[in-house]
Amino acid sequence: MSALICGSLAYDTIMVFPGRFKEHILPEKVHILSVSFMVPQIRREYGGCAGNIAYNLHLLGGDGYMMATAGRDFDLYSDWIDQCGMSQRYVKIIAEEYTAQAFVTTDLDDNQITAFHPGAMNSSHANDIPDDGSISIAIISPDGKDGMVQHARQCHEAGIPFIFDPGQGMPMFNGEELLSFIEQASYVCVNDYESQLLQERTGLNTKQIAERVQAMVVTCGSEGSVIHTNGDTIEIPAVWAGAVQDPTGCGDAYRGGLIFGLMNGLDWEACGRIAALISAIKVAHHGTQNHTFTLDEFKSRFRKEFGCSF
Repeated sequence: MSALICGSLAYDTIMVFPGRFKEHILPEKVHILSVSFMVPQIRREYGGCAGNIAYNLHLLGGDGYMMATAGRDFDLYSDWIDQCGMSQRYVKIIAEEYTAQAFVTTDLDDNQITAFHPGAMNSSHANDIPDDGSISIAIISPDGKDGMVQHARQCHEAGIPFIFDPGQGMPMFNGEELLSFIEQASYVCVNDYESQLLQERTGLNTKQIAERVQAMVVTCGSEGSVIHTNGDTIEIPAVWAGAVQDPTGCGDAYRGGLIFGLMNGLDWEACGRIAALISAIKVAHHGTQNHTFTLDEFKSRFRKEFGCSF
């Protein structure tokens, strides 16, 4: 079984300002705002939802392909993907664009100022879902709007079950468009804030959304997650990370674990627990693709955390 991970590939440039924005931004002067921050700490990470989800699925031993568009500056990321042993079969290079990039400056209060350049991500519709029977499950994660719409439709037409994961891409869609995604999807996965927004825009409550798919998964950060399926509510406890270093990408890690469980025919409780554990492992590391483990190590910790195996 192979999974198709539709979404973005991006460079994340993380800068740390050793001060507080509020001490440099005067509220009464925001109409003529012009500030500069010295950032002695900087790091560049490999990210994007497709890359992050595929990375976590790969750590678990799942067979997955990321489908994404990247730009002319993709060489370093491409080398990293090869180093990890992941496939680039469905990664398309848009030569006239840069790879999507996020520039994030964080202060001592964990406030963030982010600039995001979508670049090649806006051409995600240049990729088509393979219809040769090689894909058994897919996920539609944040990407270019046209690409998300096209890939959901193509998955539905090809009979490929998929997870609809709107994430930070949700503001691009109105209620009717979100309803269309839900009607085509087999699963919906959102965090608690996105769940509220999805309900407001579609006019459907959680129960009504869950009735239209096989399962609706809602993650709640340190409170764990909830899986609504077949009229039941399955509560998945959070796993203590030990040391919270960086929450960025933990949602993508969760989705990688969820896909692994579904690919292996596990029940929803096992799927949720695998997802919870791998997201906790990610939280204990800086960046979105810097954590690593063997499957035996993961299974050993799973037994320790939950008192059972999968």
